[in-house]
Amino acid sequence: MLIFGMGFTATRLADTLRADGWLVSGTRRMSSGDAIAFDDQAAVLTALETATHILSSVPPMAEGGDPVLEKYGAAIAARADLWVGYLSSTGVYGDTGGAWVDESAPIGSGRRTARAEADLAWQALRDDVHVFRLPGIYGPGRSALERVAEGKAHRINMPDQIFSRVHVDDIVAAVIAAFDGPAGVYNIADDMPAPQNDVIEYACDLLQRDWPPLQSIAAAGLSPMARGFYAENRRIANIKAKRLLHWVPRYADYRLGLGACIATTKPSIANAPPASASVDQT
Repeated sequence: MLIFGMGFTATRLADTLRADGWLVSGTRRMSSGDAIAFDDQAAVLTALETATHILSSVPPMAEGGDPVLEKYGAAIAARADLWVGYLSSTGVYGDTGGAWVDESAPIGSGRRTARAEADLAWQALRDDVHVFRLPGIYGPGRSALERVAEGKAHRINMPDQIFSRVHVDDIVAAVIAAFDGPAGVYNIADDMPAPQNDVIEYACDLLQRDWPPLQSIAAAGLSPMARGFYAENRRIANIKAKRLLHWVPRYADYRLGLGACIATTKPSIANAPPASASVDQT
């Protein structure tokens, strides 16, 4: 397996595959440890020549365009025997007013236009690409638990706002299931879209912390990126992945997922004293 972009999800996948006997290489912006520098074209092409599977988790560039496709797309397209996967985002669907959305819905009308263009470009590269559209990703060390413990969690007074999310290990399981599954686009999300406030409140309960005060989005002083998080409202349907990949999320809702996270998190997080409030994140 060659993975472009060894971020949170990709690293989790690499660790799982290596534990199962796979040889995994990956790229980062700069070489480090066993990671290849993304711009080291000779090394990347050598890794690509021996790979049986490749996955890209690299986001599109801010100005548009997919860096992996621009630099290595021709080499990937030339390997007809190669399994190809791409980690996309459910942000490509834009705002649905809280309605359910599946893979047949149009994309590109929301704020993630560059991501939608990259999603379509990967599909156009070859007819056997697996595209995984992901909502908010969380897992050990990166969840509402950390935001609560650090005093960075908010409860925003938007009662009709609904989000989908997915535990990182369920993404890993879906990608592995797709090794032997049909190509196409798949939404990978848990079974229970829910208001972000519910997630924050449950994380507070697990950590035995008081809930943050309920605030308007203006009063919370959120960053532009965080405000964008609340600009879209949708429920992500995952039936296609269940039916075609025979994938079922182990963490079917945020309660199961956060419960697993707190069981494996650092004791310093669970036992940390209350932190002063911050406004950098949601």
